Amino acid sequence: METKRYDETELKEAAKALKAGELVAFPTETVYGLGANALLPNTVKKVFSVKGRPQDNPLIVHVASFEQVKEYVDNFHPETEKIVKNFWPGPLTLIFKIKKDTLPSVVTGGLSTAAFRMPDNKKTLEVIELSGVPLVGPSANTSGKPSPTTADHVFHDLQGKITGIIEDGATRIGVESTVLDLSNPTAMPMILRPGAVTKEQIEAVIGSPVAVDQHLVKENETPKAPGMKYKHYSPDTRVLMVRDSDWSIAVQWAKNKKIRAGVIASPEIADQVRTDTAAVYMYNDNSVEAAAKGLFAGLRGLDEPTLGLDLIFVQVYPETGLGNAYMNRLKKAAGQNYFEK
Repeated sequence: METKRYDETELKEAAKALKAGELVAFPTETVYGLGANALLPNTVKKVFSVKGRPQDNPLIVHVASFEQVKEYVDNFHPETEKIVKNFWPGPLTLIFKIKKDTLPSVVTGGLSTAAFRMPDNKKTLEVIELSGVPLVGPSANTSGKPSPTTADHVFHDLQGKITGIIEDGATRIGVESTVLDLSNPTAMPMILRPGAVTKEQIEAVIGSPVAVDQHLVKENETPKAPGMKYKHYSPDTRVLMVRDSDWSIAVQWAKNKKIRAGVIASPEIADQVRTDTAAVYMYNDNSVEAAAKGLFAGLRGLDEPTLGLDLIFVQVYPETGLGNAYMNRLKKAAGQNYFEK
């Protein structure tokens, strides 16, 4: 099939295709999602086959309002209203226990819970409203590979496999949403996947502690939310994380071993190693915000076969605030492996 690229004048056409059971990728502030009508099981199954994704992995249901969520959930955590008021639309996914048989099991991964998000993107919110149905929206890429942060990334992975892509430039944040488990109304809210909405921000809003799940889901386990697998977001080229104090040693080691190494780093680091490495992807500035926005694009860019790289070195950041989300994705892309002296 020919994959169409929809502009802002063609949103009605995109919404009509989605409602009818076709697959259309949509932009969000985090990454591009692979949209499908969440109420059509056979359509949702196509999402898994197009991505090459295991069906035990639950999908996030994208809505245009909190009122839509109430069609599927009737027992909310007491902190839900505060959280929704402060963080929706935005990069926060909420998990609730749903009413029986309200969503297809292929959406929930066979669980009694489902994940919901209201993305902060005007085009996508309009398309959800025009379609009149909630949309599943896993990252619009080949499963396990770096998530797409531009329409070109989506086209690279899925051209000819989906009906269309809604164009909206590069995403603003660049890493997937925070996932917060609110499925037990009597339990402490728990972050299952870190993102741009931090533990500290949620705690400030609700005035009580938020737990963080540190469990890394193995391949034979069913995760409660997307992105919880031990290894994920991985390019074909091997990735190693490099601590700030180890850059000169890592680069010299690769040079001595005649290893073609690429580097993904801030301008401060990139300028130090540029002459001794085969390729460099440089973040826009030295901030963790720039790193989070650029990580997936860097992994994709340096994984191109034409570069012929043997290895990609990537800069680490402190695991605080947005750094938690950045390092969560980077550790999985690297299979948890650092360069060791």
